Amino acid sequence: MLSPANRSVCSKRRTRYRCSAAAVEALLADPPAGDCRVVIETGDLRKSAPLRTLCERAKNAVALPCYADTEQTLVRLVADELRQEGLTIAPEAQTLLASLLGGDRQASRSEIRKLALYAHGGERIDIDDVLAVVADASALALDAVVDAAFAGHVQLFDRQFARARTAGVPPGTILSAAGRQVVQLHRARLAVEAGRSPAEAIRETFRPPLFFRRDPAVKSALGAWTAARLETVMAAIAAATLASRRWPAAAESTTHQVLLATATKARRAA
Repeated sequence: MLSPANRSVCSKRRTRYRCSAAAVEALLADPPAGDCRVVIETGDLRKSAPLRTLCERAKNAVALPCYADTEQTLVRLVADELRQEGLTIAPEAQTLLASLLGGDRQASRSEIRKLALYAHGGERIDIDDVLAVVADASALALDAVVDAAFAGHVQLFDRQFARARTAGVPPGTILSAAGRQVVQLHRARLAVEAGRSPAEAIRETFRPPLFFRRDPAVKSALGAWTAARLETVMAAIAAATLASRRWPAAAESTTHQVLLATATKARRAA
């Protein structure tokens, strides 16, 4: 059931839509003189939508579908854009870049051109270039912090933590990522203890699917932890999250301490 307020909003939206179709109908019936083109951009319209039907049936209008990019079209887009700049890209970097781009072609072109500008003067783009430039790569940098912690790579964890903080990633965001990681590791470890191989456990429990570059660190973590020990880490991260919210000024040190302790424990068990 819609509330009266929601029914009112929906009614207004329907009215605006009908008026839009009516205005276009009048325009098509009496188009402006001279060399004039009218472009109308909309969201996804059903086949029965009045505006779409009107334009498809009119002799002086055309409806052009613009489909969101798929992984295959993004790969071609990356190759075409970089070729124009005289650049090549490593296969693994191309896979990573395509996974970070979305369905908006204009936004994707912007990210690719920014990457090309960053690589200007060179010949080949690699994974580090993509991580340094593409906007959504910040999520992968965050993954690097928690992967290093749970795999027991203490020095790498320190470097990645400092890098994330320098980039402005809040301590709370790092703790949230660690919390998600420990839950997924716990599920995967339970699967391993039930007889699954590490590869099967990772494939079946990690959502979204694990990026290939993270695979070695996560497999190392599965070998370093038992399900019971991961439960103690889960509790420690929850306590650190609560403490950081109560005392925001100490959030950075609280986050670093709990993850450094996690890395140290993992290294001892490895």
